[in-house]
This record gives sequence, C-alpha cells and structure tokens, in this order.
Amino acid sequence: MPVPYTRLATPDDEETLGRLDRVTWSTLHSVQERPRQPYAPFFNERYGPEDHLVAELAGIVVGFIRLGLPSPLACHAHVRQIQGLVVADEARGAGVGRALVRAAQDEARRRGARRLTLRVLGHNTPARKLYESEGFVVEGILPEEFLLDGTYVDDVMMGRRL
Repeated sequence: MPVPYTRLATPDDEETLGRLDRVTWSTLHSVQERPRQPYAPFFNERYGPEDHLVAELAGIVVGFIRLGLPSPLACHAHVRQIQGLVVADEARGAGVGRALVRAAQDEARRRGARRLTLRVLGHNTPARKLYESEGFVVEGILPEEFLLDGTYVDDVMMGRRL
C-alpha cells in the first residue's frame, strides 16, 4: 500500500477539496447542514489554500486537514486549531488521517504555535482514538451541545503541547 504524501494546498485544489468535503459529509463529524447546490466556494475569505494540508495516495488527493487560528486575538496567536479533517472513504485505514494530523502538528510548529487544539463530536470514536494516539488529551466536554439526527451529542475539546 502506498504511503500518504502530505503537502500544503494550492488554489488548484479547490474543486477537488470541495467535492471531497461534500461526498464525505456526515453527522458523525459535522454539525453543519448537508451541503446543497449551489455549493459555496471551498476557499473563501476565512479559509484559503494556506489553511489546508492535503494528503495524496499515488498522486490522488484523498484527504485534507484545516489548520486555523482559534480566534483573531493577538494573545491567542500561539495556538493553532484543527478545524476539519476529511479522509475519502476508499482511503480509510491507509494512514491518511494520521499523516494529516502529524503534518498539521509540524505545520503548526513551523508557524510558531506552542499548542494545537481541536473539537470533536463525542460519538466520533475513530477520530477521538486517532487524536489520543497522537498525544491529544480531553481538556473539556460540553455535554449534549448539539442535536444531530434527533440525538444529543457532546462537543469534546482536545489539545496538546507542541
């Protein structure tokens, strides 16, 4: 099996990442409404190519991770936050998620961050296990924060020092 290759996104990735984001949408990991046409641009004024790392297997884009600032405050600039992680169904189990989390840690360090945080839905056991195996710890839980498909779901905050 090929090893995942990670890189920073480019403007040319917009269509591919937008499509990947739409086809993998699920209440397992998203609190947003299901995307509907006309689709909004994937890159926008809040998140551009520089905020995304892409994973490829054999030259095909199979995942991405969004790395952003948790707030616009200068006193918060030492923290980066994973604000989305997507892996194509056909690439699950190939180490893509792990490669993206590791690349996000490296990129956050490169950008001067001391901490990396994220929020994950309580019922997303595969993602929580991945994050824990990469050194993230639960730092807080907002019980029943979201109502998804008729079920109340916890919002779990995780973080780690870099």
